[in-house]
Amino acid sequence: MRQELMSLPKGLAEEVSRNLVMVAQLIDEDPEQAYGYSRVALRLASRVAAVREAAGFAAYATQKYSEALAEFRAARRMSGGVELWPVMADCERGLGRPERALAMAGEPEVLKLDKAGQVEMRLVAAGARRDLGQLDAAIVTLQSPELASSAVHPWTARLRYAYADALLAAGRENEAREWFAKALEADKDGATDASDRLAEMDGVEFVDAFDESDDIDASDEADESGDAEVGVEDVELDEDEDEDDEIEDERDADKG
Repeated sequence: MRQELMSLPKGLAEEVSRNLVMVAQLIDEDPEQAYGYSRVALRLASRVAAVREAAGFAAYATQKYSEALAEFRAARRMSGGVELWPVMADCERGLGRPERALAMAGEPEVLKLDKAGQVEMRLVAAGARRDLGQLDAAIVTLQSPELASSAVHPWTARLRYAYADALLAAGRENEAREWFAKALEADKDGATDASDRLAEMDGVEFVDAFDESDDIDASDEADESGDAEVGVEDVELDEDEDEDDEIEDERDADKG
């Protein structure tokens, strides 16, 4: 990306870089804001493939699939690479065209993808099968040497998770539980919610150890208790003062 930006004047390249950095930092936590920064970068340097790609991912994160697909296509034309092919196919799914996504899964471009890209394409194709209600076909699509391998790669947890989810949707709960457990075993970065899915299948419910409303109620009770104690002390003091007054009156009477 830095190399591509070197084609721009230095000041402009720095401005575009700052916006792209913000896209990368915000795209997971605040995709709408990341999208805003991507639009600024796109306005400044629309002829840079890396900028078009970043704009595509920002649009994809905000479910603007038509816009994302257009940006990915532009980036691909500029760079000549195929690495965006799976996400382009997933945009077709997002646009309600799973048949198109499946067609892309059979294109020659898939053979040019690296292993991670091919796994991603398999995930997209399986998702398209599910979109069409073809659960058994989705399960078969995910069955692959990568799924059977015991080696753990960055995409392993997501592949196992997708397989478990497809099995569960098909009513194969015992197998699904096994693969959710395998997904959790490979998920070192928390990329999936496999632990939650396992807990849900086992009927485990998580309860917050600290409930703010309970704490507020306890505080109110403590305040009321404190008020009550103060009231008792006031009454006792009043009674003592009354006794003192009576003693004084008796002394005055004796003197008289």
